[in-house]
Amino acid sequence: MEKKFFEEPTIYVGEVNINVTNLEKALTFYQNIIGFNVLDQTESKAVLTADGKTPLLTLEQPADVVPKEDRKTGLFHFAILLPSRADLSSFLNHIVQTGTRLGASDHYVSEALYLNDPDGNGIEVYRDRPSSEWSWSDGKVAMATEPLDGESLLAESKKEWNGLPNETVMGHIHLHVANLAETEKFYKNGLGFDIVTTYPGALFTSTGDYHHHIGLNVWNGEGAKAPSRNSAGMNWFTLVYPNEKVREETISQLKQVGADVKQESDHYITQDPSGNTIQLILN
Repeated sequence: MEKKFFEEPTIYVGEVNINVTNLEKALTFYQNIIGFNVLDQTESKAVLTADGKTPLLTLEQPADVVPKEDRKTGLFHFAILLPSRADLSSFLNHIVQTGTRLGASDHYVSEALYLNDPDGNGIEVYRDRPSSEWSWSDGKVAMATEPLDGESLLAESKKEWNGLPNETVMGHIHLHVANLAETEKFYKNGLGFDIVTTYPGALFTSTGDYHHHIGLNVWNGEGAKAPSRNSAGMNWFTLVYPNEKVREETISQLKQVGADVKQESDHYITQDPSGNTIQLILN
């Protein structure tokens, strides 16, 4: 069964904000290894972009920052979506040349490379297969974790890596949570996302028939606690709404499931049951 990609107005992940223990060291990694450009920078904060105008990742170094805490809720990885397989090929060739440690998987819907920044924040860099090649059945998309054909990917392009292409976006985010039942209620009934596939101990959710915008797992343990405010790791991520009407409907749904929603300037802020902070913004 084939599904049309993005049938409805899509709500998607726009930007991720993380704490790092050493901004200069983190910037070197994100510019030289990943290929971001700096959009704006202060002594303790740097906003990173691919196209020179859209913030995708913000790095912050709190004055009292502590190393990333283990076995907590929060960021598993954020996922950078490249425009094409040729781009992912160039990136893989670049990573091999730098000697950076990485993992790799074929998920049927996508091909993905995995690595960590200097603070242990997880990063996925991936490319989607065409949505016409995704397999759907009873509202669920077929996904798996299979070995990636690295030789085929490396041979796809001989183009030199010159940083993230302008069309790069934040494709999805994957979070550690404390309880899957509470999490499903929040993301499905509150945010209005569809549950599009499941793994042992994990849910994958999306809007508009994407394979997933938000992954959620209890792999750090049922009942895992939220990290300290000043720990390296995620501060928040944004969900981008197509218009005010859709956002207002979501806010109403969140309140119905008991979530707290606060307005701050031109956006709204909420937290999932595990303490992961989400900013609801407009496109």
